[in-house]
Amino acid sequence: MTERTFSIIKPDATKRNLTGAINAVIEGAGLRIVAQRRIRMTEDQAKKFYEVHAARPFYGELVETMTSAPVVVQVLEGDNAMAKYREVMGATNPEQAAEGTIRKLFALNVGENSVHGSDSLENAKIEIAQFFTDADIVG
Repeated sequence: MTERTFSIIKPDATKRNLTGAINAVIEGAGLRIVAQRRIRMTEDQAKKFYEVHAARPFYGELVETMTSAPVVVQVLEGDNAMAKYREVMGATNPEQAAEGTIRKLFALNVGENSVHGSDSLENAKIEIAQFFTDADIVG
C-alpha cells in the first residue's frame, strides 16, 4: 500500500554536505521524495516538533541541535513507506545500525544520527503538516 512518511536530514548531516548521499540511499530503497525543503528550524518549530520529549533530560540539547544549522525536511512516498524508511534509517545508535543503513553510513553518534523519520502513520501526517501544505507535495 502506498504511504507517505516524513523525514528530516539533521544538522550534523547538512553541515557535512550529505543531503545528496542520503537522498541516494532513500531513493535506492525504492522511496520517492515527493517534497523537499531546506530550512533553518526555529526554536519554536523545534520545541513543537519534539514536544513529546519535553520532559526528557535531552530535550533542551535536542532543540539546540536541531536549530544549530539547516535541516532538510522531506515527504517520502512508497509501498509501506513508514516502515521501509525506518528500516533504511537504521537503529538510533549507529553502532547498532545494520550495514548499509543511513545511520551506519553517516551518523556520528546517537545524538548526531543524521536523520529523523516518523514512527507511525498518524505521526507522519502530523509531522508533514507542520512543514508542508498539500500543494507542496508533488507525487
